Amino acid sequence: MKFFKIIFPLFLFFSIGLIAQNADWQTHYEQSGKIATPRYAETVSFLERLAAKSDKLFMDDFGFSPQQRPIKYVIYDRDGLTDPEEIKASGRVLLMVQAGIHPGESEGKDAMLLLLRDQVIENKYAALFEQVSLLFIPVFNVDGHERFSQYGRINQNGPVEMGWRVTAQNYNLNRDYLKADAPEMQAWLKLFHRFDPDFFIDTHTTDGADYQYVMTYGLELGGNMDAGLTAWQKDVFLPYWDKAMHADGFPVFPYVSFRKWHDPRSGLVSWMSGPMLSQGYTAQCNRAGLLLETHMLKPYEQRVDATLAAIVHSMNLLSEQGELLQQLNKMADEYALSETFREKEFVLQYALDQKDSIMVPFAGVAYDKLISDLTGGDLFVYDATRPDTFLLPMYHTFLPNKTIMLPEAYLVPVEWTAVIDRLKWHGIQFEVLSQSAELEVEQYVFSDISWQQRPFEGRHRVRDFSMVKQMRNVRFPAGSVRVPMNQPLARLIAHMLEPQGDGSLLEWGFFDPIFEQKEYAETYVMEPLARRMLDSIPGLRETYEAKKLAEPDFARNSWAQLNWFYRQTPWWDEKYMVYPVGRVLH
Repeated sequence: MKFFKIIFPLFLFFSIGLIAQNADWQTHYEQSGKIATPRYAETVSFLERLAAKSDKLFMDDFGFSPQQRPIKYVIYDRDGLTDPEEIKASGRVLLMVQAGIHPGESEGKDAMLLLLRDQVIENKYAALFEQVSLLFIPVFNVDGHERFSQYGRINQNGPVEMGWRVTAQNYNLNRDYLKADAPEMQAWLKLFHRFDPDFFIDTHTTDGADYQYVMTYGLELGGNMDAGLTAWQKDVFLPYWDKAMHADGFPVFPYVSFRKWHDPRSGLVSWMSGPMLSQGYTAQCNRAGLLLETHMLKPYEQRVDATLAAIVHSMNLLSEQGELLQQLNKMADEYALSETFREKEFVLQYALDQKDSIMVPFAGVAYDKLISDLTGGDLFVYDATRPDTFLLPMYHTFLPNKTIMLPEAYLVPVEWTAVIDRLKWHGIQFEVLSQSAELEVEQYVFSDISWQQRPFEGRHRVRDFSMVKQMRNVRFPAGSVRVPMNQPLARLIAHMLEPQGDGSLLEWGFFDPIFEQKEYAETYVMEPLARRMLDSIPGLRETYEAKKLAEPDFARNSWAQLNWFYRQTPWWDEKYMVYPVGRVLH
């Protein structure tokens, strides 16, 4: 009994101490009653405290925003490893989790602060970290995060204050992965390719219609990435993860849109992500990416809980499947650099099959479609208190739309510095020509090109064009780069440098100067020369008259006619409308 009297006060003392310690480690989200998210400085300060507490957690900068805020990344490794080569040598799976690419969508940040706190203070996830190392970006878009107010997202149910969707330069970072105009993205690309994670998770919040699911997800299952990794995601990862989320009370569904905006009964449409988007980008790098989309109208606490569960269950599967996933990643890399890969047509763009669908149950809510007496347009009124399950057609099959036989290499002239910079940032290997060389390459010659009238992500994208291939002998100056296709990132290279690639650099306007005619002939010079050409060049008159008959606008435009004659002369610019990147076929 005396022993009990001594022990009980000690037990009470330690219990009180533990409660006090846990209170000291509450996140801003918890302290607010789970309705608020911390500012950038508070987020960094909390992580710095955790890093000071544990020699297994490390934090550093990987770049700076336009407003000169450091962009942070965190590594948690059971042995305190921070070097990517050392982590890979350990055999552990490297998971990359990203939060705050759209800062108003802050669930990923708050969920990961909880996970890291629980691991550092309580060792709660020790079993998971036996086989998994973590690379975490708490706030990717740091400037947008600090455009902080209660008016960040009109469609969203909390947190009480939040950041803004785009960067200080008004870029949406989740449209910038391939073109990499934003300095934040340029820094991200260097980090991603330096660490080369085995699996990637990007955390978001939806807009759109109301339905029952707290979380929807995106995985590239439509055929636009390596077949082995596609099968693993479809047959191994998704069944396990779906079942685990359902058991936790968070049934999930693919991230879809509706055939008619806001109208679930119109049918569900899936899509394939191009490399301008996060998981579409990682797919072209032969790495599986999971997009998490919590539902904007659900309470913030539910959304954070669902995000935390999604990450934990992913880590659990990676712990069990890590060795197999690493083997599949290696096989995907080896296939992409092989001759066998280049012997088959590569699909540059896919199109949704509008005729093929399957019927699926969709956990929606009751709603009415009305005509607005304010605008006269459709008005959808959802009633979340009346859940309703619809049996709906889902269109999720994609067909090849544009294909190409890939070359052995591409040649980029030295003067196209913005393109070469991006090759570096994307981790693409290339050789620099030490001296100029005349080489036989295949080049594209364009016609009938048009652009979008309104800017998109800071650029007027090329909308449409026609092109033909020509074999040419081209002199490439010293400093030009040869980009071999026998490398793991061959898929990404094709999308960047093939004009018809999904979000190609040509589409984004990197080569717009080639579409400008810089030299011209004065009419008083060209008119007499044109007459002499008609008299001296066999067949030219017939071709000229036929063109006037076929093209009335041409026939009415005297300058266009004389410019056409100028095109037939040796003075014409041979580089006009010619894609400067050469395709090396042999």
